[in-house]
Amino acid sequence: MVKEIQLRIKLQEETKANILEIKAAQWLSIPRKDITSVKVLRKSIDARKPQIYFNYKVAVYVKELAPEQSDYQFNYQDVSNKPEIHIVGFGPAGMYAALRCIELGYKPVVLERGKNVQDRRRDLRQINQFHNVNSDSNYCFGEGGAGTYSDGKLYTRSLKRGDVRRIFENLVYHGATDQILVDAHPHIGTNKLPKIIEKIRENIIQYGGEIHFESRVVDIVTKNNKLQAIQLKDGRELTAKALILATGHSARDIYELLHKKEIALQAKSFAMGVRVEHPQQIIDSIQYHCEGSRHELLPAAAYGWVEQVRERGVYSFCMCPGGFIVPAATANGEVVVNGMSPSKRNNVFANSGIVVEINAQKDLQKYEQYGALKGLQYQKDLERLAFTAGGRTQTAPAQRLTDFIDGKLSPELNPTSYQPGLNSAPLHSLLPKAIGGRLRKGFAQIGAKMHGYNTNEANVIGVESRTSSPVNIPRKENLEHPEIEGLFPCGEGGGYAGGIISAAMDGERCAEAAIQNLKA
Repeated sequence: MVKEIQLRIKLQEETKANILEIKAAQWLSIPRKDITSVKVLRKSIDARKPQIYFNYKVAVYVKELAPEQSDYQFNYQDVSNKPEIHIVGFGPAGMYAALRCIELGYKPVVLERGKNVQDRRRDLRQINQFHNVNSDSNYCFGEGGAGTYSDGKLYTRSLKRGDVRRIFENLVYHGATDQILVDAHPHIGTNKLPKIIEKIRENIIQYGGEIHFESRVVDIVTKNNKLQAIQLKDGRELTAKALILATGHSARDIYELLHKKEIALQAKSFAMGVRVEHPQQIIDSIQYHCEGSRHELLPAAAYGWVEQVRERGVYSFCMCPGGFIVPAATANGEVVVNGMSPSKRNNVFANSGIVVEINAQKDLQKYEQYGALKGLQYQKDLERLAFTAGGRTQTAPAQRLTDFIDGKLSPELNPTSYQPGLNSAPLHSLLPKAIGGRLRKGFAQIGAKMHGYNTNEANVIGVESRTSSPVNIPRKENLEHPEIEGLFPCGEGGGYAGGIISAAMDGERCAEAAIQNLKA
């Protein structure tokens, strides 16, 4: 017999030997000796009150053994001589599209503008230390996509878009810890994710797929609204019958290419704002109701909040406990910030994007001349403004948090994890009122709920602008572009995902759709 039950374990009980078996026997009113195994299905922390609990969802095996093997099996096969499906981009959507192609007996040919994870490190060092941005290899572009060196957070609300568990099990298959199958907010860490991505690449190549790095697509050739070929920056032209476009939300040249070729695009709503960095100890004290250091069993505390300010959402985004702020620009002449955490989340700072909803229909009237690319142009303008205010390098403009709320220039700034450095600037007045004014009000509102959050020990750093794509590439019910036969917009770049897991699920769906198209 197997019973799934919910258990609540006090923080003080967590280290007690066999506590889950003891609690499960009590809950089920059976002798403890009848329990052969307790398998943890989900674990979370409830720290809403001073008494902190660990919440468990467990499967209790009574007088029978738990299965040793996962329900998920990945049956990859040799596709060396099978029909080809071309995939542009090797982030989560592109990776999982390629893996799914192999499972279904088709050969993926992946074209990635950036470099592999190891070579990519040198370009990240160029940004952090020398403020030089390689437009093809940076925190957004390269093997694994934007998630590789900016955290690897796996939490998703996209539970209806596909089999979430399958994506997690596949990551474990390729080397991730099975803890991600349990944690309510799973996370791999930027120090561990590259090895997993390397394993995925090796697996794709082992089974006959192709991955071409430093292969930037510069044109998509069509005839009579049907895909014909792909042209690369180095002059090569590849004949293609099915193309999965999984380029991510920062591949602006792809949007501009499609716009120039009059291939249908749509402006979509997105969000922009700043990144806020606190000492981790402050967030711990707020979330765990403690003074001084948090309990040794508790991870670095995270937070999430959302407020409504003048009919727009103001909310936290991509919160990184025990993390770092990184320069996420994809070209020189712009400053963009993002956050990441190592697997142990043991840095002394916590950071989070705090962003404002931008309604594509109501908030961008001054940009109507750019048509479907109006949100993209709005992003560009704010990133250039940040570049100028930061000192025309990758140094970012910043302000102490309460100074930002009060509208005062900060005479000095706090220490930061952001390696290129900070420059004091009046972000409260530099940001458009639609963003800056709402942020100030949003901070004031949340400060009344999270006492201690609004402090001058925190920095506000600009700008957080790459939360999602400001452009949607439309597609039909069969996931094909409505105008171009054989073109399948995919993942965050198409406007169909919002993180690693949802992008991976969309990649699988697009692979299945492209295969069905070839079979038709």
